Amino acid sequence: MRAVRAARGAAILAAGAFFAPLTTVAQAAPLVASIAPQGRPAGLGGGDAAVAAAVASARDGGSSVILSVSPRPFARPGERDMVMKVADTADPGFARWITAFRHRAEARGISRRTLDAAFAGVQLDTDALRRDANQSEFTKTLWDYLDSAASDSRVSSGRAALRRYSGLLDQIEARYGVDRQYVVAIWGLESAYGTHRGSSHIVASLATLAYEGRRGRFFENELMAALRILDHGDVRAADMTGSWAGAMGHTQFMPTSYLAYAVDFNGDGRRDIWSDDPTDALASTAAYLARHGWTRGQPWGVEVNLPRGFDYALADRRITRSPAEWARLGVVGLNGRAVPNYGAGSILVPAGAQGAAFMIFHNFDVIERYNTADAYIIGVGHLADRIMGGGPIHHSWPRGDRALSFAERVELQRRLTAAGYPARADGLIGPLTIDAVRGYQRAHGLIPDGYASLALLTRLRG
Repeated sequence: MRAVRAARGAAILAAGAFFAPLTTVAQAAPLVASIAPQGRPAGLGGGDAAVAAAVASARDGGSSVILSVSPRPFARPGERDMVMKVADTADPGFARWITAFRHRAEARGISRRTLDAAFAGVQLDTDALRRDANQSEFTKTLWDYLDSAASDSRVSSGRAALRRYSGLLDQIEARYGVDRQYVVAIWGLESAYGTHRGSSHIVASLATLAYEGRRGRFFENELMAALRILDHGDVRAADMTGSWAGAMGHTQFMPTSYLAYAVDFNGDGRRDIWSDDPTDALASTAAYLARHGWTRGQPWGVEVNLPRGFDYALADRRITRSPAEWARLGVVGLNGRAVPNYGAGSILVPAGAQGAAFMIFHNFDVIERYNTADAYIIGVGHLADRIMGGGPIHHSWPRGDRALSFAERVELQRRLTAAGYPARADGLIGPLTIDAVRGYQRAHGLIPDGYASLALLTRLRG
């Protein structure tokens, strides 16, 4: 999974959705397309930093939410405010680039036979260029995203998958110590339980995006990894398909993540994440989570009640307390009692004081390694809870709010900075912007929940 995130994460994670009302999400069908926010497991290929910078939109058919770092390439919300010139399919420059790349690949040990098979008939993927140039403004609020992520159809299909593959999931859970519902939930968000794995030719798509140049190094590294997979014999070039941005298989691994974390669970000699049989893909996802420190039996988080007068400065990922300590501050479970001792946790208020609050634990951070978008992490966790019989989120959301556009996010950051509350004007709502929002809110007698809303922007405009 991390592998998947690496590519995705590079693009989507770059956006980083924290507590803003504007989690960017690609249009997700009720249960047909991947709904993961762009930002996949960031794995190899240039290191996690490079991956995080490139994981922004590796999902097929607009099924992503702009999040953070993940195994697939994704771009953060607003990273795409430029219009890219799409070259003609017969662009001679692309043919020259492939010739030069083949020399580089051979020098790095890729066989000529693999290169011939991989590039046979490859043409410029204008669809990949078009999608890459127009990702940024597919925005949804967190609550709209969760409505799709944990829709009735996705929940029922997840429960059916849990029953159908119970024996396999028993074995995977025993081997890797990762709770099955989370593996199934990731599967559900990434490819609607294998029904939408993507049909783009991975080599053509990655070569096109590497040639385009804006994130050329990242995609060339992923392309080289894809060729190593072909060289190893795990899949034929014709069968190596996935999303337009390079994410592959049931759980959408990027090639570098695949090389780092994919496993041959059924022992047939191939790490097959592409076929109709999800065995290796599900096991690889569990292996990915296990490698990043999954704690068996610990939830991603639990919804909590906050006391009247709660100090929202405490709702900070950097501040952790035991559930008992939070209970002494009035933060309790929905049953009115202290949350069970799952370990140290922090308080997350993704929609500020007007929305639900969660106590999140270490496994939240582990899922974040798969995709750094808060919306994605909450989506996986909530879907996993629902698959196991849990109910909907109890507290309401500020459904009257809309997501801020990229331009509005940048404007908000610039106005905060001008008002004396420094925020980097990059359109990404991260810790620095949240701190700036809180500083402004405190100074003006507002609830300092760090929520970057349209109402706040309107107030700053005067």
